[in-house]
Amino acid sequence: MGIYVIRMPDIGEGIAEVELVAWHVQPGDTVAEDQPIADVMTDKATVEIPAHVPGKVLALGGAVGQVLAVGAELVRLEVEGEGNLKENQAPAPASQAPAAIESVAKSPAAAVPAPAAPAPAPAPAPAPASDRSAALRAAAVARHPGERPLASPAVRRAAQDRGIDLRFVHGSGPAGQIRHEDLDAYVAGAGQPVGQGGSQYVQRHGEEQIPVIGLRRKIAQKMQEAKRRIPHFSYVEEIDVTELEQLRQRLNQLHGATRGKLTLLPFLARAMVLALRDFPQINARYDDEAGTVTRYEAVHLGVATQTDAGLMVPVLRHAESLDLWNCAAGIVRVAEGARTGKAAREELSGSTITLTSLGALGGIASTPVINHPEVAIVGVNRMVQRPMFGSDGQVVARQLMNLSSSFDHRVVDGMDAARFIQAMRALLETPALLFVE
Repeated sequence: MGIYVIRMPDIGEGIAEVELVAWHVQPGDTVAEDQPIADVMTDKATVEIPAHVPGKVLALGGAVGQVLAVGAELVRLEVEGEGNLKENQAPAPASQAPAAIESVAKSPAAAVPAPAAPAPAPAPAPAPASDRSAALRAAAVARHPGERPLASPAVRRAAQDRGIDLRFVHGSGPAGQIRHEDLDAYVAGAGQPVGQGGSQYVQRHGEEQIPVIGLRRKIAQKMQEAKRRIPHFSYVEEIDVTELEQLRQRLNQLHGATRGKLTLLPFLARAMVLALRDFPQINARYDDEAGTVTRYEAVHLGVATQTDAGLMVPVLRHAESLDLWNCAAGIVRVAEGARTGKAAREELSGSTITLTSLGALGGIASTPVINHPEVAIVGVNRMVQRPMFGSDGQVVARQLMNLSSSFDHRVVDGMDAARFIQAMRALLETPALLFVE
């Protein structure tokens, strides 16, 4: 038998380090060749790392959330034959050594005798009743949903009579069993009975620390970098989308069954594409380190997408070349790819401007954060029906929606931003113009 070390491979694109986001194996598991063993995250995507050879897992090279350099030890396997780790081979440098190795190797040569167990400490003297009551009140905790507190039938009846929810009472008995004195301590200071205000008014003292890892860490870093580097300014405009909504519904009646249903997003994307022709400085990316702005003729539209792991911005490439239905299908495709983790790597970078929408949760106005290194983002707010005065002075019901957009003030002047949004407004309020070249 030999030892085979799988090291973090070079996955290209100049990536020097990755973040470990998931393990698919644990020490003691037997793995087959090409079986996935871990997921790592780069700046652009999550990558699955397979086993090179079959074997038994001896050790893992790090904990979830740890950053590993290319070449660092990822997994150590016990394999048939010699393996790739010689007995006299020097250990990996500290920068590549795992933070904690969970080894299941139990050879006598590697065994280390455990230190003798310390003598048990003498039982502490009982605390005074007043001190004990204070300690119980301080230790009151909320249990996990579905966890049944341990208590005798008599204690449960007493708690019910006194209106106490046992989930929030600390038990001082064996295995956390709740006693009558625990109920007294709880009423005295740790909480209040249900009958005196309801369980929603009970004091809660639970805390939970959640490590910021994986995509959540990337989002945090990207948002912090965007706000640190980019001097944002926002512009909000109200748009009458009554005619646009009527057109959308009519097109869905005529072609929805054969060409797919249309949402407002492809209409907004089309209006952006047409308006950007007169404002090329907005369809751009700013390299603030090199001091250069790159303007693009192609509109590679970033589609802000909420996933279970967090916000992602997949890219619909060449939106300027797509009709409404192809644009709608493309938006659905890239958004679904991001949500399921199946988006191609080239679909997760390279956008030139971003469209973001929270749908029915869009609120009245927002201040979206620019997707660095882009220089603009257009946000869509909730559509509402409100009374408006018509051209004849009569009050009529109209469908209104705000566009809340943010711009990089280093590259885009306020006047140009306002004119760009007004150009989009003209196109959306007279939707026939979306089809006129």
